[in-house]
Amino acid sequence: MTIFVAIAAYRDADLALTMADCLAKARWPGDLRFGVCWQFAPGDVPPPDAGPAPIRRIDVPWQHSQGACWARDRALSLWDGETFLFQIDSHHRFVAGWDALLIDQIEASGTDRPLLTTYAQGFDPEAPPPAGGQPTAMMLHGFTDQGIAHFAQVARPQWVGGPPRRARFLSAHLIFTLGRFVGDVPYDPDLYFIGEEISLAIRAFTHGYDLLHPSAHVMWHEYSRRQRVMHWQDHQAAARDTASLDKVQQFLAGRITGRFGLGPARSLAEYETYAGVDFAARRATPAARRGDEPGPPPPPGRDVRAPRPWHVRIAVPRSAVPAAALDRAPFWYVGFHDVAGVEVARVDAEADEIRRLCGTGDAMIALERRFIAARPPVRWTIHPTDRRRHWLPPLGGAIEPENLITS
Repeated sequence: MTIFVAIAAYRDADLALTMADCLAKARWPGDLRFGVCWQFAPGDVPPPDAGPAPIRRIDVPWQHSQGACWARDRALSLWDGETFLFQIDSHHRFVAGWDALLIDQIEASGTDRPLLTTYAQGFDPEAPPPAGGQPTAMMLHGFTDQGIAHFAQVARPQWVGGPPRRARFLSAHLIFTLGRFVGDVPYDPDLYFIGEEISLAIRAFTHGYDLLHPSAHVMWHEYSRRQRVMHWQDHQAAARDTASLDKVQQFLAGRITGRFGLGPARSLAEYETYAGVDFAARRATPAARRGDEPGPPPPPGRDVRAPRPWHVRIAVPRSAVPAAALDRAPFWYVGFHDVAGVEVARVDAEADEIRRLCGTGDAMIALERRFIAARPPVRWTIHPTDRRRHWLPPLGGAIEPENLITS
C-alpha cells in the first residue's frame, strides 16, 4: 500500500526538514511517494532531489505562484494511483510510525470513504524536538465578515485508543484518505486562502466522504509563521483574494455547480445539519463551537430530495415562556425550518398537550415531534398564544444534531 504525500511549499526553509522527518518516522518509508509544488526565490533552500522514497516535483519561480490552493492543486496533479493520499504543509514533525497509525485508523473507521483530518498540535522549530501529544478536534471559532466559517483546535485526551471519531470540519494541513480522493474531489485552484477548508469539507462530505478525527496523536504543525515568507507578502493579492472570497460565498449559498461544486451523495443542507452550522444566518450550535463529536451523517447515495421521516426533540426553559402562554392557551405554533428559513413542517401543540407540559413543574418544557419532510430541519420555532388566541413573542433555536433523528 503506497502513500502519496502531497506538499505545497512557498519559500519555506523547513520543507527539507519536514520531508526528512516524515521519512525517518515512517514505519514503511519505501512505500512513500512525494509530490511537491516548490515555489521558490533565488537562495531559498530547495527540497531534496532524491531519497529513500521517490520525489516528484514541480518547480515554480515565486513570481508565477498563484496562491495556496493553486499550489495544492499542482502538487496533487503528481498523484499516480497511490493507495492513500496524505496532504500536509511544509512545516511538520511526526510521531514514530505515523503511517501505520493512520492506516490503522482508516481500517478501524468502518466506512467506505474515510477522511482523517484535524488541526495538529503545534511545535516550535527553534525549541528541542517535540515530545508527547494527544488527539485533537476542530471546533468552529467564528464567521468572517463574508460569512465564511473558520476553526480552532481543542485537545481530546479522552479519545486515545479505539476507532477515529466523527468530525464536523476539515484541516487542509492534515488530510489522510483514499488516493482516489484526488479525482473524486478535485482541488479548486481559484481559491486563495480563506474558505479553503470549509468549502473542501462540504465538497468531501457531499461526495460521500466521512470526516473523521484520528483517535491517536500523529504529527505536529508549526503555526507561528516566524521563519516563513507568506505569499501575500510577496504579491499584490487583493484582487485574487476578493475573487476567491466571492466564490466561497457563492459556494456556501449553493450557487456553484460543476467540477468544484457540491457532490451528488449528500446535500449542503445535510452538511449544515450534521455540522451544526447555518451559513445564511451565520450561526452555529453550542456543540459545533465546543468541537463535540457530531451524530452519524446521513448515508451517502440516498435521494436527498425524497421526503423522509424526522424525529426532533426540543427543550425550552420554562422561564423563557411568557406566563400568559402557560395559562389556558388554546395552541402553540411549533414549526421547523430549513437552512434558508423556509418552513418544512408545522406540528402545533394543542391545549391538552400544553396543559400536560406545563403541569409537570419541570424547569425545562420538553416537546418531541415526528413529521415527514424532504429538506432537513435546521431550526425550530415555538410561537405561543394566550387564552384569547393573541400571539405572544416567539421562541426559537438551532436543532442540535443529537436531538435530530432520521430514518
